Amino acid sequence: MTEYFEIQSDIANLAVVEERLFHFCHECNAGNYYAAISVATLKAVENAIVHGNHQVSEKKVNIGFGTCRGGIFTEVTDQGDGFDFSHYGALPAESSDKGTGIFIIKSLADKTTYSDGGRHLRLEFMINGIDPTDALERITVLQQHFSPVAA
Repeated sequence: MTEYFEIQSDIANLAVVEERLFHFCHECNAGNYYAAISVATLKAVENAIVHGNHQVSEKKVNIGFGTCRGGIFTEVTDQGDGFDFSHYGALPAESSDKGTGIFIIKSLADKTTYSDGGRHLRLEFMINGIDPTDALERITVLQQHFSPVAA
C-alpha cells in the first residue's frame, strides 16, 4: 500500500497532509502510532514549505506514504536548493530555534534518510513494536527539551 501526492508550498496545506496521513495510518492498522508519525511527518512537510521552498506557492512539495518491512514510511521532497543536513539533528542550542524541527523528526522516527542534497527526506517508523527502553528515552529527551521551565 503506497500513496503519493503533491501540494503547493502553503502552510494551510498541512491540514490536507494531516487528513490523508490519518486515513492512511488507520487503513494500515497503525492508528496507535499516528501521533508520532504525524508530528514528524508534518514537521518535515513544514520544513520543506518554509525552509526548502521558502513558501513560494508555485513550488511543490511531494509527499509519499507507504508500508515497509516492519512499519510505515513517509517521504517529503521539496523544490528548494537543498541543505547540508549533517549539521542538524542533535539537541539544538537553547539560544536558537534553528534545527529544532530536525531534532523532533529524528527523535520520533526510527530512521531518517536524506538524499538529493537535502531536498528529499524518508522517515521510517517501525510499528511492530518499539523497545520500551527506546520509547522511554524518546519521551524523556522530548520532555526535557520542550517542557516549560518552572518559574
